[in-house]
Amino acid sequence: MRVLVTGGAGYIGSISVERLLADGHEVTVLDTLVTGHRAAVVEGAELRVGSVADTPMVATLLRERGIEAVLHCAARSLVGQSMQDPALYFRENVAGGVALLEAMREAGVTRLVFSSSAAVYGVPDSTPIRETDSLRPINPYGETKRSFEGALAWYGAGHGFRSVSLRYFNAAGASERLGEDHEPETHLIPNTLNAYLGGKRLVVMGTDYPTPDGTPIRDYIHVLDLADAHLAALVYSGESKQGLEVCNLGSGHGFSVWEVIKAAERVVGRLVPHDVGPRRPGDPPVLVAAHERATELFGWEPRRGSLEEMIGSAWEWRQRHPAGYEPERAAATR
Repeated sequence: MRVLVTGGAGYIGSISVERLLADGHEVTVLDTLVTGHRAAVVEGAELRVGSVADTPMVATLLRERGIEAVLHCAARSLVGQSMQDPALYFRENVAGGVALLEAMREAGVTRLVFSSSAAVYGVPDSTPIRETDSLRPINPYGETKRSFEGALAWYGAGHGFRSVSLRYFNAAGASERLGEDHEPETHLIPNTLNAYLGGKRLVVMGTDYPTPDGTPIRDYIHVLDLADAHLAALVYSGESKQGLEVCNLGSGHGFSVWEVIKAAERVVGRLVPHDVGPRRPGDPPVLVAAHERATELFGWEPRRGSLEEMIGSAWEWRQRHPAGYEPERAAATR
């Protein structure tokens, strides 16, 4: 299978590229490198630097490379930033996504797997969250994911697209070669590990949530399990009927911020330097997934569900790359 991975120089995208190549598929990466890393593009994949919003360029790329399916991971993804600058998020996540669909339509490519988010649910009525539950985003980031899912559904009805939207919960962990390196970093586990390595002290954002220990509860999923799901969904898209299928991707277990911190302390063997701060705007108290739909459609199940395994792999990668990809990027420009 010849696959275009948008955002393939980012955290989840690069590890998915690694998985696709290991399975023998031909991969082209499209990334602006605004938040991605050239050094994260796996050997064997062709990198094209550019934006999904450039419809003529993307259509030409799809035809030249003989692309059969698209894995769309490119997006702005910071909840707090989306609250401050919603226009950026609608412009890049929605308008840019529709420009990608138009390029695909022009090139005759109708299979797409979308990197969506549990943020589409907002504050759920109950847990675990099921795909049929109400979509009520409480931040612009989640709203843009919901909006693009709507576009996918209508492109299925009007143009015969076959799409799978994968609503991620919290990705964590690393492969042996690739890990998480964002600037700014907003995710709990890498910020916890950065605090160990002399970075900023971890800030626990809110301890007054309606949860047992007062901190938000999230469903964490190993990034390698996400990569497995991407591959399975891409294969499934070649067999599915036209339209949009939606699946949650999570472990089905919730862990609070304090529980994550305690797990990190068990992995590393010392206390996490931390402070307590106010809530982050747009954060719901609890997000935990029901993931049976993915099992039903394409046989996927999470296989790496323990916090210790996720944090342990991230810690091993971070120790080998204390500055993230920065040294590799510097070497590449010399």
